[in-house]
This record gives sequence, structure tokens and C-alpha cells, in this order.
Amino acid sequence: MDFHLPQWITVPNSVTLFTLAIVVTCAVFFAIIKRINFIQRVNKIPGMFGGFTFLGNATAFLVTPEGCVQPQFLFIRISIFSFIELFIRVMGYVYIMRSCGPVLRIWAGPFPNILLFTPEAFEVVLSNNTLIDKSREYGFLHPWLNTGLLTSTGSKWFNRRKLLTPTFHFKILGDFVQVFNEQSQILIEKINAAVETQKDGFDIYPFITRCTLDIICESAMGCKIEAQSHSDGEYPQAVHSMCRILNVRASQPMMQSNLLFHLSSYGAEQRKNLKILHGFTDKVIQSRKLERKQNSLQKNVIDVGTNQDDNFIPAKKRLAFLDLLIDASNDGILLTDADIREEVDTFMFEGHDTSTAAISWSLLLIGSHPHVQELVCEELDRVFGNSDRHATINDLNELKYLECCIKEALRLYPSVPIMGRQLSQDTIIHGYTVPANTTVLLFTYILHRDSKHFPDPELFQPGRFFEENSRGRHPYVYVPFSAGPRNCIGQKFAIMEEKVILSTILRNFHVKALDQRENIVLLNEVVLRPRDGIRLCLTSKKYKQ
Repeated sequence: MDFHLPQWITVPNSVTLFTLAIVVTCAVFFAIIKRINFIQRVNKIPGMFGGFTFLGNATAFLVTPEGCVQPQFLFIRISIFSFIELFIRVMGYVYIMRSCGPVLRIWAGPFPNILLFTPEAFEVVLSNNTLIDKSREYGFLHPWLNTGLLTSTGSKWFNRRKLLTPTFHFKILGDFVQVFNEQSQILIEKINAAVETQKDGFDIYPFITRCTLDIICESAMGCKIEAQSHSDGEYPQAVHSMCRILNVRASQPMMQSNLLFHLSSYGAEQRKNLKILHGFTDKVIQSRKLERKQNSLQKNVIDVGTNQDDNFIPAKKRLAFLDLLIDASNDGILLTDADIREEVDTFMFEGHDTSTAAISWSLLLIGSHPHVQELVCEELDRVFGNSDRHATINDLNELKYLECCIKEALRLYPSVPIMGRQLSQDTIIHGYTVPANTTVLLFTYILHRDSKHFPDPELFQPGRFFEENSRGRHPYVYVPFSAGPRNCIGQKFAIMEEKVILSTILRNFHVKALDQRENIVLLNEVVLRPRDGIRLCLTSKKYKQ
């Protein structure tokens, strides 16, 4: 039987196919060689061997709870295994293995992760103006935030950072203090109602969550969503739902596949949420622009009118972050409505959960240490006396010890316990060359427990942050807001907000923590939060005006 090639395979075509096969074979060969070389370079760094399998080192952490190392310093109890607890197991691994060296390596599937936990390593990465790319996990935020300040890189990030920095000037931040005070007073009303019905104590976390959401929405967009009064509102529900979905994506390997995620119920829920969130922000932007245009026309009429009352002074409208962005776009800087939306949405996301966590952890720690609470209250009495007036900028500057308490709470429970960066170039860290395109994970949670700089690191000691006790401390050993060129642009806003809320609560209530720290299960769900909330018993104080 004769074998005949198809008619389309002529001699020229045969040569073409043969050439193509050679090219493909060579490309695959060189890709394999490049991959092997990359793995060999990464594996020179101490850690678990891996990189040649799809799962990498993941199976090493998928063990029964009884087999998991649980160092006492983590203050964690693991009950039922979930992928969320993978974070805890990695933390335990780093704690046990850090004696092997200041740089460790694990493989998350085919992706290498270099684990860093020393101030020297943090300085190498965070102080470098070229190492500003966030790790691939930040891509989960793109559907909501697009490429705003948090997720952008390169020239776009540099230009946006330069544009937005003046909007966080101290004088501008002072205008937001009134928002902090007004929403804090609503919080007190809600807590008072809860105290009346739950005298034995309750979870404070959802109360703080709704308060910070109200604050950030009014500060960012200049509108009230009244989450504290209407927690079932469409926008607050969408924000909470999106944060929960982001937690799922970050913690469940299957959901990190875009295809599987979009086919899942979580994908459908996210699309529904994004329609609400983006629709709301777009509506606010257009409404704010129209309002400003009408006010401008009204001002022109007043200016040129001949019969206007000379004593007429238009009421000053409180500016929001959105107004500052609109002003920038009107000053010749090219910012589309989409650009404005992604920055407003970024501000909403970054300023919501992080502040909630910081305030809640502060209340837990202050409520667990009566002598600390007594010192805080003495400071509040010195500043406010028996008055129940709102806090001012000058008052906040006087609350030195309260600020030390906040800083110490952020040391023990940093809102972002792990930061991820994707290296854009080969980088030498502690003598090891970490190849480009490698993810480095900066373990803030462990860095803040460096006993060399923080003796008895598990103890809550606000005095660590007295000026005289902070001298000589490595500048990168305490980084709750990151550090270097890509540090948190809103950290002053956050500290001011936290001071107002905490001072308002502690002026009105005596706080007692109902749970011991060692019994609280920690979850790293975008921010570090307690799995079961923060249970407090609050006793009302009666101030005379």
C-alpha cells in the first residue's frame, strides 16, 4: 500500500513546516533551560526545595491542625483547617526557620516567594525607587480599583503620587476633623443603645466598621451614606461583600484562577457589586461636578450684581477628596472621570478596613491593660477637662500617649501583616541575589516582633514610642504604613481619624476586654482581623458640661 502525503504538503510547505518545528523546538528548549536556570538561582536561597512541580511547597503546609507548628508568640489557636490558615502556617514556618538565615524561600506552585523579616531587608526593597511593583495578588483589586494609586506602577504611579500628595497636606486634613467628630458622635449613640440591651458585652468590630465607612465615604466623596443608621443600604452592603470576595480570592487557590473565579458564584456576586459601586461613584462625580458648576455660576451672579446685600456671605462648602481631584482636572491636568473614580474608589478601599482593624485592636489592648487605660483617661482629662466638646486639631496634637497606644497596637497587629513586591531587577538582599520577576513577601507581623529592637515583643508597652525610647531605632523596623517612596499616602489621615474615634469612645466609656489575646484567632483577609470580632464590655461615663 502506497503512502501519499496530502496534496497541500508540497516541497516548499514541507520546508516551512520543518523550519517551524525547529523554531518551536528551540523555543521550548530555551524556555526550559531558562526556567531551570531561574529555579537553580532561586534555590540558592535557603528554604524549601521546589519549583519543578505545579504545587510547589503548598503540600508542606496542608497538614492536620495537630501537625502544625504553633509558636506561642503568634497568639493563635487553630481549630478547623481552612485555606485561610495557610497564612498562619507560613508564619509558623518563618518563625521556626528564621534561624537558618535572614532570607527564606518557598514556592507557591510554580512561583517563588522570598520571605523577608529583617529591617535591613525591608530597607533594601522599600527604599528603592525602582522596586515599586506590587505582587500579582494585587491584581485581584483591578476590577474594583482599576490602576489607581494602590495598584498602578511605573510612570502612572509616579505621576499620580505627585498629583495626590498635596491633597493630604496637614492643613487640608484639618478640614476632615469635623467629619470625624460628627460620625464619632453617631457611633457613641449606637454604642449607648447596644450597652442598654447587651450589658454583658458585645462585638465592637461591626460598629467601628460602619463608622469608618461613613467617615471615608463623606471624606472621599462628600456624601453621606449613613451606614451607621442604615447598615442594610445598597452601597455599604456592596463594599462589605467586595471585601469578603477579595478575602476569598486571596485565601483559596482555586479562586485565584480568573476563569474559575468568573464561572463561580463569587464572580457573579462581584459583577453585581461592581455595578453598584462604580455606578454610585460615577453618579456622585457627575452630581458633584454639576453642583460645583451651578455654585460657580451663582457666585458670578453675586459678584456682578448691583443690588446684592453687602453683608451676604455664601456658606462655605466642605471640600471632599473628590473636589480636590476635580480641581486638579480643571487646572489642566488630564484626569478623566474614570481616573477620578479609580482614585476615589482606592481611597474608599484603603481607608475603610485598615482603620477599622487599627481602632478595634487598640480598644482590645487598652481594655486589657487597666493601667494603660488610666493613663489615657488622665491625658484626656488634661486636654478636654469635663467638657464633651468636639476634638480640634490642637487637641489631637496634645494626645501624645494615646498616639503611642495606637502605634503600639499597630506594632502588635499591623493592618497589613504581609506586603508583596514583584522585583523588576536582580536585587542583592543579605548577600543573596534574588532574581528579577521574583515575588518578595515582607512579613511586617514578624518584623515588629524583633526582640533586638523591641524587648519582650509580645507585651503591650506604649512607652516604647516615647521620643526618648525611639532614638537609635532602625528606621525600617516599624513600618505599619509601609515606608519609602511607596508608603501609605493617607497615614496622617488615618492617625487623626483613629485619635478622634478612640478619644471619643474613651471619654464616654470605660472599656474592658472580654477575651484574652491568646484566645483570639487571627485571619489575614486583606487586613489582619479577628475571626470572631472584638468583644468588649463598656460602662458609660457621665460628663458634666
